[in-house]
Amino acid sequence: MDKHVHLLKLSVGSDSVETIADWQRRRSAQRQDGQYYHLTRMWPRREAELVAGGSIYWVVKGLVQCRQRILRLERMTGQDGIDRCAIFLDRDLIRTASVPKRPFQGWRYLNTADAPPDLPKNRQSEDALPPELAGALADIGVL
Repeated sequence: MDKHVHLLKLSVGSDSVETIADWQRRRSAQRQDGQYYHLTRMWPRREAELVAGGSIYWVVKGLVQCRQRILRLERMTGQDGIDRCAIFLDRDLIRTASVPKRPFQGWRYLNTADAPPDLPKNRQSEDALPPELAGALADIGVL
């Protein structure tokens, strides 16, 4: 049995893996000591499994396209006085095989056995296929 679990999360407003990278590195104010974090209202119950090697798998345009390793979780209190969970993420976005995912709210747990595999290192920097084509290829099992 795996000692870690992952999160599956929609990257709302992103058109590509590059859009996620740009947001996290240049435009987002969600940084602490230069480190990007994703802020969520709910605290994951499976915290220990997430920080033991888990990642966030990002869904972009209806497809899982990449992941980021989860480094740690921290409680942060907003200006509104509400506690939230800051999920600190590794800087590297690792491209994965494209897998279609229907829309959902919030995040979902993703078991390692169900997670799409990473693309080989020699394919990490290649241009992404248009989402419609990647989705069609994933549907027939080519990607």
